[in-house]
Formats: sequence, structure tokens, C-alpha cells
Amino acid sequence: MPTLDSIVYGFSIALQPLNVLYCFAGVVIGTFTGVLPGFGPTAAIALLIPVTYNLSSVSAIILLSGIYYGSMYGGSTTSILVNIPGESAAVVTCLEGYPLAKQGRAGPALGISAFGSLIGGTLSIVGLMLMAPPLAEFALQFGPHEFFSLMLLGLTIVTYVAHGSVLKALMMAALGLILGTVGLDTVSGAPRLTLGTKYLLDGIPLVPLAMGLFGISEILQNVERTASVEVYAKKIRNLLPSRGDWRLSIWPIIRGTGIGFFLGFVPGAGPVIASFSSYALEKKLSKYPERYGTGVIEGIAGPETANNASAQSAFIPLLTLGIPPTPALAILFAAFIMHGIQPGPMLIPNNPNLFWAVVASMYIGNVMLLILNLPMIGFWVRIVLIPYGYLIPSILIFCLIGAYSIRYSMLDIYTMLFFGLVGYLMKKYRYEGAPMILAFILGPLMERSLRQSLIIARGSFMPFLTKPICVVAFAVTALMLLTNISSSLRARRPSVGVEG
Repeated sequence: MPTLDSIVYGFSIALQPLNVLYCFAGVVIGTFTGVLPGFGPTAAIALLIPVTYNLSSVSAIILLSGIYYGSMYGGSTTSILVNIPGESAAVVTCLEGYPLAKQGRAGPALGISAFGSLIGGTLSIVGLMLMAPPLAEFALQFGPHEFFSLMLLGLTIVTYVAHGSVLKALMMAALGLILGTVGLDTVSGAPRLTLGTKYLLDGIPLVPLAMGLFGISEILQNVERTASVEVYAKKIRNLLPSRGDWRLSIWPIIRGTGIGFFLGFVPGAGPVIASFSSYALEKKLSKYPERYGTGVIEGIAGPETANNASAQSAFIPLLTLGIPPTPALAILFAAFIMHGIQPGPMLIPNNPNLFWAVVASMYIGNVMLLILNLPMIGFWVRIVLIPYGYLIPSILIFCLIGAYSIRYSMLDIYTMLFFGLVGYLMKKYRYEGAPMILAFILGPLMERSLRQSLIIARGSFMPFLTKPICVVAFAVTALMLLTNISSSLRARRPSVGVEG
């Protein structure tokens, strides 16, 4: 199916009134998620998976995808006006956005952020549309051996997803692998680690685990937060950037699009690395680097474009290879599985309606986000000013209803609360949940591919060393592990001073 016909087909599905409504709901919730400090798209997607249980797979993925890329827009508003990044990718925006707001230029800062996000996101979707089908077609040549090496490479992502200790990340990944083996063995049918209970015969339910690990734990952590915020721009004028602003920002936007697109489908990089890389590049290329940090508009244009371009291109490895490059997309991966769809090379041939409808909905969602974010800036800022204590009861009730509604089991609620407490303790002691959830999702897929490979090769491991794709994947895996471990060791090594 030619690409032009395919995207027209996608728009014919995405423009159905119900799907437009779900796209709108997704980007609104995503913006709300981006505005709320410390919440993030991972927790939001985990909490809303139960809501999509009775939706069609197309509507569900459109909704959840909108939450992911919509959250990138919301974070910039609070970064510029309140100096609080709603989303981690918006941290860089605080450096230039808040000083501009104090100078009375909050309007142009917000405007260039919104337009840059639209441009970067839209161009990145074009890249997704052009790159995904041939990449998926190439991946159709993969057998169980190649898929095992690919999954192993995916698990190595945990060392890059983690922001802290590599050792702690590997420990969490090991725990995720163990939890992923709970239930009936897929080959022999023997129960594994079920503790003698029927509840665990199907394995630990993913949705309550994710809701607890990312949703309940965020609630518990945010209860401790007591901070007053000051909005610097009560009345915002001149949202449209001037010609001078565009002249300064156009090349940072172009460069930010390129950086964000290529870092988006690099596993473990994501919007955060993209925004920091764009800011560092613009500062290096600037004729006046000393002014960075005092409020330069190109320091907003580049990073904001990069993080939105990255959010869109991150769908390439998820949809074509079945590898989620970020924690939020790992939860979205779980939503695919829950709806009976396996992301990977067979997604486009088996579900072209889903793939092209999601791509088309991204175009629609980006336009919606521009329309939403500029006129409604005052509303989003008021959201930040709501004391978190007023939001907690409603979020908690939503979690309880969501966990119960999937299988109408009180045990799912207990599972969610248990992992919520575990997630809270992990955050307190700086153990991250992202490596655990990635390993929990990818582990069973890797195990199945390994066992299929050994059955085909009659127990021999030699095909892993003779197939080119396997060899390359293993080499990249080893390189990623070694570089990350060595950089971690260098960071922990005490510096030696020389006395004169």
C-alpha cells in the first residue's frame, strides 16, 4: 500500500468523530499531566489503561498516545511562568523561560515554545511515516534468534533509562525478570513462583502493578511535597513571536527537530536527553553564549522543539521492533498487549488500520495542542496553584476503580496498593521503577524467543554466533553495558587534588 494512500486511509479512521474525541481527550489529559509537577506521562498512562479496557484498540492507542506526546507541551507552560518543570524534559526550558517571564516576555516565550513544538512534532511524524514501514519490512526477516538478541538489547536499555546508580538499575531489572516468570510455564505448563495461589497462575497482572508502581507511589511521594509557587506573569500578552524572535529561533527549531528525531528512536535517550543536547548545541553555536541563562528565546525554541520531535519518533522502535525506548512507552506497550496486539514487525501488515490511524491522529493532536495551549495558558497555570491535597482523593479513587474494573477482583486492588508501597519505598531509596517495568514486560518475550531458538537448533547456541543480526546486537549490547558501567565507575572515583 503506497504511503500516500496509507495516510489517507489513516485519516479516514482518525477523523471519525469518536476517534477525534479520544484524540482530544488524550492531548488534554497529556497537557494536564505535563502541567502537574512530578506526575508525568508514565503514571498517567498507567492509571488510564483500565479506562481503555472496553474501547476499540484503535481508540485506546490514540487516547494513550495523545497523553504521551501531549505531556511534552504542558511542561513548558509551568517552566516559563512558575519555574517548575511539569515534565522532566522541560527542565531546560526553566533556564531561559523564567528569566524571559521576569522581563515581561512570557508571551513570546510561550508562543515560540508552542510553534516550535508543532513544527518539531509534525516533521517527526513525517519521518515516522516514512521510516517505520521499511524498517518493519526489514525486521520481518528476523527469526527467534534475532528476536532474542533484540530483546536482550532492549533489556540493556535499563542502564540508560536509569538516572542514578547502574547497579541499582540492574538490580531492578533482575527483579522485573523474576516477577515476569511468575505463573504457568508456557512450554511445560508447570506453575512457577505462584506461592500456591490460583491468583498468580496467569502471572502478576500488569495493569495493577504499573498503576501501583507509578501511580500510587507518585501520590504517596507528592503528599510530602509542600511548596508555594509564584506565578510571574498574571496577564500574558503578545503570544505571537515577533519577526526578530523568529529570525533568532528558526535555525534552533530546525536543528532541534533533527536532534530530537534521531535521539527519539535511540533506546534510552528520549525527550530529556534531546532537550539537553539541543540546549548545549545552541549555546555552543551562539555568538553570545554568556547571555544563556539570562533569557534568550533561542534557548527555548531548540529544546522545546527537540523534546516534542523526540516524543513522536520514539514510536518508531516501539511500533516496528517492539522495543519501548522510554518508561512511558513501556506502559503503552503493555496497553497494546492488553488489547491483543503485539508491537513489532507484524504490526503494520496485521493491523494497518491501527498503525496509520495512530500516525494520522498525531497530526491532528499536534494541531489541537497548539490551539489548546495558547488560549488556555491562564487555565493551566491555575491548575498548578491547586493544593495537591485537593487532588489526591480523586486520583486515589480513580486508581481504585480502575484496578477493580478490569477483572472485578479485590486482589487486583491489593496488588496495586502493595506495588504502590513498594514503588514509594523504591523512590525513597533511589531505586527506579522504569528498569523493573521494562524487564517485566520484555523478559517473558525474551524467554519465549530463547526457548524457541534452542528448540529449533536442538539445544545449540551456535546460531547466535553465526547470524549477523545476532552478532551485531550482542556487540552493541556489550558496548552499551561496558560504556555505562565504566562511566559510572569514573563518576564514583574520588578526585585527587595536587597541592602547590
